[in-house]
Amino acid sequence: MILKDVVKKVIFCFAALLLATSMPVAAGAQEIKIGFVSTERIFRDAAPAKAATAKLEQEFSKRDKDLQELAARLKQTAEKLDKDGPVLSDSERGKRQRELTEMDKDFQRRQREFREDLNQRRNEELAVVLEKANKVIKQLAEAEKYDIVFQEAVYSSPRIDITDKVLKALNAK
Repeated sequence: MILKDVVKKVIFCFAALLLATSMPVAAGAQEIKIGFVSTERIFRDAAPAKAATAKLEQEFSKRDKDLQELAARLKQTAEKLDKDGPVLSDSERGKRQRELTEMDKDFQRRQREFREDLNQRRNEELAVVLEKANKVIKQLAEAEKYDIVFQEAVYSSPRIDITDKVLKALNAK
C-alpha cells in the first residue's frame, strides 16, 4: 500500500515535470518557474518546529524519567534475583520470577503507551508546523510568481531550492 502511494507520487512528479518541460514555446510566452522546499529542513530548522520540539520535551520529560527509573528498578530486581537465585527455595525463586515478569510486562506496556502518545503528539505538532509552512510557501509562490513548488523530490537543484526563503519567513513570524 505504501509502495503504491510512492509510485503515485513519482508518477505525479514525473508528469508535472514532463508537462512543464514539454509546453510549446510561443512568441512572448513566459518561462515556467519551479521551486522546491525541503520539508525535512523545515521540520528541523524552523522556529515553530523547534518550539514544538521543546514543548514535547517538556510535556513528556516526567513520563520519560519515570520510565527510566522503572527500567533501572527492573534491572536491579533481575540482578538481585540472579545473585540470590541459587540460595532461594524453589517457591521463593518462582515467586520472585513471577514478580519480575509482571514488572517487565508493566514496563513494556508503559513504554509502548509512552511511544504511542509521543508519536501522536509529535504528529499533531508537526501538522501545525506544516500548515504554517504551507501558508508561507503559498504566499511566497504568489509573490514571486512561481508556477509550482514541490515539497518532495528525489533530487532538486540548489537553483530552485527556496527552503531558505521559507525558513526566513517562518522564523520572522
